[in-house]
Amino acid sequence: MREFWIHIEKQLPPENMNEIIRAASESCATILVPYSCLEEVKASGLRTVSTSDADILLVEERDWGKIEQLKMQGKPLCARITVRSSVDEEKALNAAEAGFGFLLINCPNWKVIPLENLIARSRGKVRLIAEVSSVEEAKLALETLEIGVDGISLAASTQTDIEEAKRILSDISLKEKKIAIISASVVSLKQLSLGHRVCIDTCEIMAPGEGLLIGSQSSGLFLIQAEVQVNPHVEPRPFRVNAGPVSLYVMVSDNTTRYLSELKSGDEVQVVDREGRTRPALVGRIKIERRPMMLVETEVNGSRLKTIVQNAETIRFVTKDGSKAVTELKNGDEILVYHQKGGRHFGTLVSEESVIER
Repeated sequence: MREFWIHIEKQLPPENMNEIIRAASESCATILVPYSCLEEVKASGLRTVSTSDADILLVEERDWGKIEQLKMQGKPLCARITVRSSVDEEKALNAAEAGFGFLLINCPNWKVIPLENLIARSRGKVRLIAEVSSVEEAKLALETLEIGVDGISLAASTQTDIEEAKRILSDISLKEKKIAIISASVVSLKQLSLGHRVCIDTCEIMAPGEGLLIGSQSSGLFLIQAEVQVNPHVEPRPFRVNAGPVSLYVMVSDNTTRYLSELKSGDEVQVVDREGRTRPALVGRIKIERRPMMLVETEVNGSRLKTIVQNAETIRFVTKDGSKAVTELKNGDEILVYHQKGGRHFGTLVSEESVIER
């Protein structure tokens, strides 16, 4: 979960401060506040960050040497530093190693490169929070190096700033969500005749075990691996998923489904790996051709799930520890699927709806 801090400036007029506190309460945000304003913010029940008596203790660079003494208070500690050079980056990394729980970074000059360096070298050691002065800076910090910082501290002056930052954080959280991928047992395979098959060429490079969720039924989608496999006849195309007939469903980046026939350049689909980790991917182009097909039927949790794919060696289903070409599948093989009960209304899950799909 990304951290959302709001920085209240000491000189903020009382009416603006009350607006910010109210908006922060609705956004479940944390307030970074001058000590002189601390009691007013505490009364709102929000988590506070300040130099004393707060839920998270803010430690300026001049006081970093007191960390052992401060730890005795039993509260999380946040080291604060302004990064203007590589020397400051090293200081920040030393603070991460020293045992601070949070590292609050202000980059007044270069906005991206210092954050890239700190994200790469401090990940897993400390929660990296970037001080930002606008929603645009917030989005940049949250997307830097693809991974982004662990949170932002926004110097907000209006409720609108907070609402827009919250929306960006919500969008990122949605895209980072893991989904439950489970095994299904193959129970039937049937060669079919020609049909219009869709290849989805994305703007991403996918790895072994990554692909898209595709299926004939909205309640059961199969993890079809990208064309990453090395073979003696065709070069790998790690940007591509050979998805199946135009009528099939595909999971897109907001966890809804679309028909393959609807996709076009500039749309977003959802890349998934065998652990259920997700990330968005832009569609670069859609390629539709007539090809021979194969029907694959599986069983999971008492349900029958089906999909149709092109009958060719390059189409591979992801398994727990690898992948298997559709041409190699046999009854009893275990392949990975996403199974959700209910129906979908224009792509949105309605879990209570009873739908029969065959």
